[in-house]
Amino acid sequence: MQYNVQELKKGIRLHTIKTDKFKTNLIAVFLTTKLTRENVTKNALISTLLRRGSKTMNTQEAISKQMEEMYGASFDCGLDKTGDNQVIKFYVETINDNFLPQKGEELLKTSIEKILEIAFDPYTENGGFKQEYLEQEKNNIKQRIDGKIDNKARFAVDRCIEEMYKDMPFGLYKFGYKEDLEQINAVDLYNYYKQLINTCKIDIFVSGIINGDTKTTIEQNENIQNLQEREPDYVVPKIEAKNNKQENVVTQSMDVTQGKLILGLDVKLDDEEQKYTTLIYNSLLGGDANSKMFQNVREKAHLAYVASSSYLRYKNNIFVNCGIEISNYEKALELIRQQIEDMKKGDFTDEELENSKQGVIASIKTIYDEQDTQIMYYFGQELTKAKITLEQYSEKIQNVTKQGVVDVANKVNINTIYFLRD
Repeated sequence: MQYNVQELKKGIRLHTIKTDKFKTNLIAVFLTTKLTRENVTKNALISTLLRRGSKTMNTQEAISKQMEEMYGASFDCGLDKTGDNQVIKFYVETINDNFLPQKGEELLKTSIEKILEIAFDPYTENGGFKQEYLEQEKNNIKQRIDGKIDNKARFAVDRCIEEMYKDMPFGLYKFGYKEDLEQINAVDLYNYYKQLINTCKIDIFVSGIINGDTKTTIEQNENIQNLQEREPDYVVPKIEAKNNKQENVVTQSMDVTQGKLILGLDVKLDDEEQKYTTLIYNSLLGGDANSKMFQNVREKAHLAYVASSSYLRYKNNIFVNCGIEISNYEKALELIRQQIEDMKKGDFTDEELENSKQGVIASIKTIYDEQDTQIMYYFGQELTKAKITLEQYSEKIQNVTKQGVVDVANKVNINTIYFLRD
């Protein structure tokens, strides 16, 4: 595998991942911009509108037909919240040119042209997005916002984040807010979109068996030529100052049969290197089936149906997630606190440490197995400006020490306790 980055224009970068492991090419385009209350709903709408039609493929059906003609290529478009940024994502996956029935076909080139058209040359009417599409997507976004409560586990984590980051970008819901939808019209939204694509960070990824000059193909594309150079308007994730604060306890009632207990933890790291140690800390605390949360809260005490933790590296937060009987709230919370305190005392064995390291290293190795995980790995590096190979990544994990984990454990504090109950 060979990874390379080239600048097409200031603020627009091409990433190529040359690999012969797959019979497909995966092309991705990411538009990254700051999360703001003013624009979060607009960006969510744009992410749904762009998949509805482009200049020469003015319906979803036309896009689907085009993909079918490209030997059953697949197209997808989505939206992520990554740190304090919103990312609009486009993907096209196609058979590699080497495996086409007729030699000489340039499916990779066609795929690049089509994805760039969808991202940068949308279908418009009367100087704006098509009104019919806009109204339909407003309704779809409204339903998605209303449907947040359907997945109670995800809803509880989102609410905990909202409380932890109240009045801050990361606390915003990535699909926006219903009260903003009615104020958005087709022309103004299209004008905002044109501003967005000329100010946001743009990353184009091409993964697979890459023959020919992909850089020239993209540089000569009319849609790329029409884009301006820019100082990308996005937030580089970095170590944030986290001050000790009084625990914020939030209880919310809803029609639920199982309580959802979420603890949002702050990790006050000194430098970027400690993020690798924090991965191991999280693994030991609640990251796998051998962790303290799983073994002590779920298996031994039988206080939780689900007991785990996850590390959000872009914000240096760990979220402890438990599904419990509502009547067990106090007992479960006390036992969770005990696991956090025991980690500070180094109450874990060398064998547990080694098993956690090997588990994380095994997950790193799976990055090679899927083209989209490779792309997301390198996109994460692009955002953080931290260049590290997968081999170096594994080595840093292997070098984590028990004392290092204890040091990180003593930088962990509870920020917010969120409990969803009946």
